[in-house]
Amino acid sequence: MKVFESRWLYFTAKGHPNVRATHKSTLELTRDPHLTPRGDCIVGVEAELSAGSLPQWIKMALRREDSLLIVVLCSGGVCDSLTARGDPRLTLASSNSMVIRKSSYVDARTIGVGASKAARDIDRRIVESLRGGGTLNVYMTVITRPPSV
Repeated sequence: MKVFESRWLYFTAKGHPNVRATHKSTLELTRDPHLTPRGDCIVGVEAELSAGSLPQWIKMALRREDSLLIVVLCSGGVCDSLTARGDPRLTLASSNSMVIRKSSYVDARTIGVGASKAARDIDRRIVESLRGGGTLNVYMTVITRPPSV
């Protein structure tokens, strides 16, 4: 047996009455305070972090081809999780938002590709909490292949 320590990142975003979370291929957190009904991939506003402000340790891990992003989203006493792959093409440059994608498309906002879930797949109890103005607690870690021993 081997024991590996891991680091987790924690931050928050706020809910909004226009959180719909119905997009079939992406999930987004934005630092913007406003959300229109067209933002159907957005699950949180006024996020404390964006792709560009992620800590360096998580950025370096996300740019590895063998990395696995694990995200846990909690609101209203309910949690849901998803995974996505990192990618060497990630720039992680957006100062305004972060996006997790089911596809392999990459832009400045992308923090993970090949995701297991998009906005529409998130537990609807979380979405209802966010529509009511609940806080979104976000936990992230990145797992990479351990070094050979």
